[in-house]
Amino acid sequence: MAEAAILAAVELLGQALATEIVRLASSHASEIAPTISDLETKMNNITMELRVMQSLLDQMDIHDQSNKTMVTWLVEVQKAADQIKDIGDEFIHLVSNQKFGKRFYLKSLFKEPKSLIALKQIASRLETAEESLKRLGELKERWVSVIRHEPGSSKNNTNQRPAQETVYFTDEPDIVGIDDNREKLTNLINSKEPHLSLISVWGMGGIGKTTLVTSVFDREKKNFSCHAWIRIRQAHKADVIRNLISEICSHGQSNQIKTDHMDVRALKETLRRLLQQTKYLIVLDDAWDQNYYQGIRDVFADSHQGSRIIITTRNADVASLARESNRLELKPLPDKESWKIFSKKAFQFEQNHVCPPPLVELAKHIVAKCNGLPLALVSLGNLLCEKTESEWKRVHDQLPWELENNKNLQRLKSVLNLSFNHLPKHLKQCFLYCSMFPDDYRFERKKLIRLWIAEGFVEQIGGSTLEETAEGYLAELINRSMLQVIKKNYSGRVKRCQMHDTFRVLATSLCMKDNFCLLYEGEFINRNAHVRRLSVIKSDNNIGYQVPLQQLRTLMTFDLSMLNSPLLTKDIVKFTYLTVLSLENLSIDSVHHNIGNLFNLHYLGLRNTKVKLLPDSIEKLHDLQTLDLMGSKICKLPDGIVKLKKLRHLFAEVLIDSTYKLFPSRSGIYVPKGLFYLKDLQTLKAVESTSMVVEELGNLTQLRSIRIWNVKENESAGLCRSLSRMSSLSQLSINASHENELLRLEKLNLPKIQKLVLNGRLKENILESPLFQISGTGIHELWLGWSQLQNDPLPTLSHLENLTFLGLQKAYQGQRLIFKAGWFPKLKILVLRHMPNLIQVEMEQGTMVNLEKISFQELNQRVEFPKGIQHLMNLKWMICRDVYFEGLKNKGIYKIYHFNCQVV
Repeated sequence: MAEAAILAAVELLGQALATEIVRLASSHASEIAPTISDLETKMNNITMELRVMQSLLDQMDIHDQSNKTMVTWLVEVQKAADQIKDIGDEFIHLVSNQKFGKRFYLKSLFKEPKSLIALKQIASRLETAEESLKRLGELKERWVSVIRHEPGSSKNNTNQRPAQETVYFTDEPDIVGIDDNREKLTNLINSKEPHLSLISVWGMGGIGKTTLVTSVFDREKKNFSCHAWIRIRQAHKADVIRNLISEICSHGQSNQIKTDHMDVRALKETLRRLLQQTKYLIVLDDAWDQNYYQGIRDVFADSHQGSRIIITTRNADVASLARESNRLELKPLPDKESWKIFSKKAFQFEQNHVCPPPLVELAKHIVAKCNGLPLALVSLGNLLCEKTESEWKRVHDQLPWELENNKNLQRLKSVLNLSFNHLPKHLKQCFLYCSMFPDDYRFERKKLIRLWIAEGFVEQIGGSTLEETAEGYLAELINRSMLQVIKKNYSGRVKRCQMHDTFRVLATSLCMKDNFCLLYEGEFINRNAHVRRLSVIKSDNNIGYQVPLQQLRTLMTFDLSMLNSPLLTKDIVKFTYLTVLSLENLSIDSVHHNIGNLFNLHYLGLRNTKVKLLPDSIEKLHDLQTLDLMGSKICKLPDGIVKLKKLRHLFAEVLIDSTYKLFPSRSGIYVPKGLFYLKDLQTLKAVESTSMVVEELGNLTQLRSIRIWNVKENESAGLCRSLSRMSSLSQLSINASHENELLRLEKLNLPKIQKLVLNGRLKENILESPLFQISGTGIHELWLGWSQLQNDPLPTLSHLENLTFLGLQKAYQGQRLIFKAGWFPKLKILVLRHMPNLIQVEMEQGTMVNLEKISFQELNQRVEFPKGIQHLMNLKWMICRDVYFEGLKNKGIYKIYHFNCQVV
């Protein structure tokens, strides 16, 4: 990751050179001016050297990364760039503590010997860094031979199909788990559609795309008068066409044509001529970019004879070139088929491929690590065949090392590495970062994005926020099959995702090699390790003594027993470069009183800890972007919190009742006067309402999400005025001080609102207000609690056609709810809770046609079983808690009239 380190260093030096002290020094003759001038010169020299190095790295291709000497050199470059970034951070911190724009600034700085000494030390360290870069340049000239590949050479990644590279199941009986997909692909190829059709087969690397297509291609090519198989990857357009011509001619389908001196236009005309008036089957294997197909699609003549083109790809965007009915996504194999594949290879000499009893547990764990990836199952099965139990254990315990160093796993490593190496630079570090979390960890989308931003991985692009840009990064990793979607929210956006176990092994291996991060699991570590990021998966409380952590930038902890470690109690404030500190779920009850010394901190995570107070030194964390106190014991923020002007996300809420039966079930925190200083704040969850807070909220115009508790009726008008100034607000939760407190929100208008939660008594005409009639058209999620409405809210709410979630808790005082035909066409989840007077629920045919989940909780004991529920043909779950439908003897399971619904 030398490229990322260099870019970060260059950006930081640019910030340092732009500081006020440099400008002032250049216009004053004082004793400190030469020191500043010297600093400026060194920074410029280093920046120039780094930019040249960056240009060199930009010219490298993926083959250069197999050059071990180059890899070693890159590691040293990364270390040098990291050290330069540390120096830049110190310089910016030193000068940012002074008063800018004042004529007496330099004189006041000169009167502080410590500051002058610190500047001279920084200048000395920059000089050393400059010398290191020069030595690295000399070393490269002396030892590093960078392999260049000219376009059209044998290394251009375009070639015909060599069986040993594309198919890892050699015999038909070995192909397990692809029968259904083979049938689907065969049907697509042989459909009666006369027009030329594009078919895409896609999925992550090693999932079996080429195996599947090979199996079908070899069977069906006899039905086509012309056929060809070409690997694309990132080849030049002319090479793709040239190889297609050669492949077609080589099979005797036409006389050999010399294409060496043809330009692209002549090549295209030649290929079109070969394909005209013929029925052809062409496979374009391993496509990485839409442009590669779009650039040659005009060569494929449509003779209306049922020709087919198959693209295999790891990228969802490439797969989308085919119409939806022609896309075939391959997913990981289920457990049973995974075990069958692995057993055929690992126990191929055992009768019926039965696993010996001593190896059963190890085998299960290794198969689980493969997570249904056929190539991993085959590769590890072959590796472990006829190995001893101790050898099995070694592979199990050090799989990342085996992947990096064992020649028998070279093919698996190559396939996985290919996915990583073709990532753009800005995505590589985002991907590696995901390996810092434990096995099977499910990333929450927003949290992962905040961490990427805190680390500096996300670039400001145009008018988009960093969060919007980072969400694009996440979508791209998912589209490239590098991360798997585990759960989507009600509106279809990714909520949680996960790293495939085999890809995590790859990422862990790369992290070790590139010194990107260290995963500590209680074992001895090389004391010479260059540790910038540390993830403590399992702690023995001695890590601080095993490896130097002076340059630590990130610390995450996942071992909940890590309470008395010196790393957290006394050493933590020594890591002055720390950017991310995540101590979530630890049972710690305090934070070091000098945490403000961590001047570089961007992310502080204390979620679900027992911390009761934040120290006053928190006000010194001027670069803090995310402060996560959700679920802690903190009820009040210190006054200095308003000095954190770069704060973007503030989470702090105290849980009162986990059942949510009480009102209120949670409470916010009290914030000091001066909240309006936090102009960059985008998330505020949650704050206790006061007249001061209500007034100052209107200045936080960048807020996207806010949750506010303890709102009184007399504060409603002021709150509406403040909220209406937030033009970007998309999530809003307003909670009254008491369940009978009236929320007067009739004048509230929020054009971008998507998620709305209202807990408290509402006026009957609230549903006719702009909040629901004008703003409401964009609402995806709506929760009304303790509204105590006398009139049926459904007729008015029914025009909210974009609703995907609707929750009503003690919201309606009436006895009947009727969902009529055509209402709530996008609704997926419906919750009816605590309706003491409700005795009848009816669903007409054609209502809620996409409903997947319905929940009945704490309803009147005389309520009838929902009439017409059998019309909800997409219903998958019905949850019943503290409800007994009248007239039914079996109070546990209810007949839904179709078989895809489970009752809980």
